Amino acid sequence: MATTVPDGAIDEAIVARVPEDVARGSLTKCAPLAKLVWFKSGGPADWLFEPEDLDDLRLFLARLNPAVPVMALGLGSNLIVRDGGIPGVVIRLGKPFSGCEVEDDCTIKAGGGTPGILAASTARDAGIAGLEFMRGIPGTVGGFVRMNGGAYGREVSDVLVDCTVVMRNGDSMVLPASALRYSYRHSELPPGAVVVSARFKGEPGDPEAIGAEMDRIADAREQSQPLRTKTGGSTFKNPDGASAWKLVDEAGCRGLELGGAQVSEKHTNFMINTGDATSADIEGLGEEVRRRVRDQSGIDLEWEIQRVGRP
Repeated sequence: MATTVPDGAIDEAIVARVPEDVARGSLTKCAPLAKLVWFKSGGPADWLFEPEDLDDLRLFLARLNPAVPVMALGLGSNLIVRDGGIPGVVIRLGKPFSGCEVEDDCTIKAGGGTPGILAASTARDAGIAGLEFMRGIPGTVGGFVRMNGGAYGREVSDVLVDCTVVMRNGDSMVLPASALRYSYRHSELPPGAVVVSARFKGEPGDPEAIGAEMDRIADAREQSQPLRTKTGGSTFKNPDGASAWKLVDEAGCRGLELGGAQVSEKHTNFMINTGDATSADIEGLGEEVRRRVRDQSGIDLEWEIQRVGRP
C-alpha cells in the first residue's frame, strides 16, 4: 500500500525533492484555481506546476516525493474543485503542450493541452473526417483522453490510436487505445499519469462538409446548453436507456437552487454558478438532485463531473 504525506508535510516533501533549480517551469505555492475552472469556485492547489516542456515534466515527477498526490488540470470544464483546495501538486499543461499536427492523410497528433476545437479544426483543414465531435467537447486532449470524452454520438475510444503519458514516477510511455480499457466516460489510466499527447485517426473527407458539421455541432450546443454562464458541462452520466436531463426534469429540479448554485433552466443536466456559489453549494445541489431523482424514479444518477479536493 502506498504511503501518503500529511497535508502539513507536503511543502517539505516537495521542497526536499524538487529544488528550484530542477523545475524550469512555473511552480506556484497556494495557487488559486477558481479562475482556472469553469465553475469559478473552489480553493487553491497546494502547489501548481506548469512545465516548460516534456523533459521538465518528467524530471519534476521523477524527483517529486512519490507519496505526494498529483492531479492534471486541463480547461477545468467537467470539474468541481472543493472549497478546501487540492492537496499535493496540480499539473497544468500550457502552450508547450498545445500543438496539433497532421501525421498522414487520416491521422493527427495533438498535445495534451490542445483544446478540442483546435484538434477538430486541424482535422477539418486536412480533410480528415470523423473528428468533428471534438468541436463539442469543452476540454483539452489530455482530459478527454483520460475520461473518454464524447459528444454528438461519438467518443474518444472511437478514434484514439494511442497516447503518450508521463507516469507518476516520471517515466514516459506510449499506450495503445486498448490499454486504457475504455468504458462510458472512464478509462483505466493510472492516477497521477499525465497525458502529454495523443494520436487520432479519422477518414478522408471534404473540408467544406466537415466544417459544416462542426458548425452544426457548435450551433446545437449554443441553442441547448448554458454556455455563457459559469457551468461545468454535463453533470450526470446518462443511465442505460435513459437521459439524465429528462430524469432531472421529471423530478421537478429545473431551476432548483441551493445558495448560489442552480440547475439550469435551459438544460437540466447542467448546473450553473449564478454569481457567488461555493463549490459546496454546487456539489450539494447535485446531491439534492440525485436524491430527488432517486425518490421519483428509483434511478441512482452517477456523477459525470469530477469532484476533487478537500471539502
